[in-house]
Amino acid sequence: MKLYFEEINVPWQPERYRYSAEQTLLTLFPEEKPEYPEGSPALLEGEEPFARFSLERGEQTARMEVQVRWEGRIREEAVEIRSRELDGPPEQVYHTVQHALKMAFYLAAVGLLGKEPPWGALTGVRPVKLPTKGMLEGKTEEEVRRDLREIYRVSPRRAALAARCARSSVETLKGLEARDLSLYIGIPFCPTRCAYCSFVSADVGRSLALLEPFLEGLERELGAVGRNLSRAEGRIRTLYMGGGTPTTLSAEQLDRLLCAAERELDLSACTEFTVEAGRPDTITREKMKVLAAHGICRVSVNPQTMEDEVLKAMGRAHRAEDIRRAYADVRASGTFDVNMDLIAGLPKDTAEGFRRTVEEILALRPENITVHTLALKKGSALKQERNGLLPPEEVAGMLDDAWDALAKAGYHPYYLYRQKYMSGGFENVGWCLPGRENRYNIIMMEELHTVLALGGGGMTKLIDRKRGKITRRNNPKYPKEYLERIDAVCQEKEDLIWPIS
Repeated sequence: MKLYFEEINVPWQPERYRYSAEQTLLTLFPEEKPEYPEGSPALLEGEEPFARFSLERGEQTARMEVQVRWEGRIREEAVEIRSRELDGPPEQVYHTVQHALKMAFYLAAVGLLGKEPPWGALTGVRPVKLPTKGMLEGKTEEEVRRDLREIYRVSPRRAALAARCARSSVETLKGLEARDLSLYIGIPFCPTRCAYCSFVSADVGRSLALLEPFLEGLERELGAVGRNLSRAEGRIRTLYMGGGTPTTLSAEQLDRLLCAAERELDLSACTEFTVEAGRPDTITREKMKVLAAHGICRVSVNPQTMEDEVLKAMGRAHRAEDIRRAYADVRASGTFDVNMDLIAGLPKDTAEGFRRTVEEILALRPENITVHTLALKKGSALKQERNGLLPPEEVAGMLDDAWDALAKAGYHPYYLYRQKYMSGGFENVGWCLPGRENRYNIIMMEELHTVLALGGGGMTKLIDRKRGKITRRNNPKYPKEYLERIDAVCQEKEDLIWPIS
């Protein structure tokens, strides 16, 4: 879609607002890519889609006007701004104009499309941040729900969902101190690659020779982080080992890595240590005994679906019976909380099949269930092939049925996030039994405090809540690249200055 920005008697630096326009375009017209031609659109000629943005200032009010052409029809909407608001501090002006642009674009687009997305005009991956901010300022859950509905046109069900998750975010934040932080350890290896996956991971069958040197490098990085936190008096509160699939490692390798973590890090204040077991074809009782011996409190057994035909289509090297076996092994080997991931909208799945999956997982009674919506992630096989994708209406029905079943079974939502290219513009939601929230997920998604990332493909986030500033540092993505840069990685971790919020 062609995007035009015009100035009418007010300099509004339209290039600053391209990102906001693009995010709204992605939400409402996911198949369209932004273009920025010169000049103005020919309103009466052709049928090529476009959006034209203009800001005009009067003595008392300014108008953000947006014209959108879609399928040969044109619709215009405007949002008014008090003129004096354009004379405030630059960042305040930016946010005022940005909201007006997004809402005018949204209103014009939904008028042409004849329907509204579930999250309304909200863009971005963290819709819970707004109600969390409101509740920290003293608003009630009902007030933040009303704000989401009235200001951003979020559907009532999604507004209630975000407000409930905001309650978990506020409760978690109250239990954190200024020197607290979390750690993420990335193990970028998997047995095979799933069709929906875009995570950076190496097929262990092809890269087995890298496993041992990778672990040696990771032990060095653990030592660098430990020395840094000892000097800074940082306190590790949660630790999460993800991937890839960490249980791709052997029992001996897991034991060695966990021993290194205990040796190099002060884990005395760590209240939660999760290992993403994930793939049932990597889970054995021997590995679970190792995790239990090291005090791991939470593991994942991620079926995604219990339908064998769907598993096969996704490139999984296991079937539903393997998931049942792996779950039994986890339960027999320790006192872990268990998370199980499900994905709504997988090709070859059906509403009935997804309902059967949810019912079977609920019968197992894991402490956490995460319901994902299929996202066509860049670099995934599904993104490239796009075969057999379910319509958004069918995905919506799957999610509604799952929500009703989870709530009836006594689970409640505690964190959520969105992704680009997600089917129907929906979301991923973590559900848990009362009191079994995974704090790391809340901390990471809502950016409540600093998270240091070690290993392959992780992103360190240095959170300075007082200044509202986030500094990001990426670890090398691939095992080979990680090993080539291990000296620099360790030096950076040892020299890192992380903000005390």
